Amino acid sequence: MVTRLLFVLEVLFVLAVVAGVGMWSIPAGLVLAGTLGVVAVEREQAQRKAVKRR
Repeated sequence: MVTRLLFVLEVLFVLAVVAGVGMWSIPAGLVLAGTLGVVAVEREQAQRKAVKRR
């Protein structure tokens, strides 16, 4: 339960940051969103590999 709540808060925080940067500069917001998307996918893949190895 707590893990899911922290995940939701993290997603909301990241969306707020991307929206804020997007209001300042649309290209910068798109670059930031793309970079954060890649980081999220890499994190998920690393977590799945760690669980698979156990």
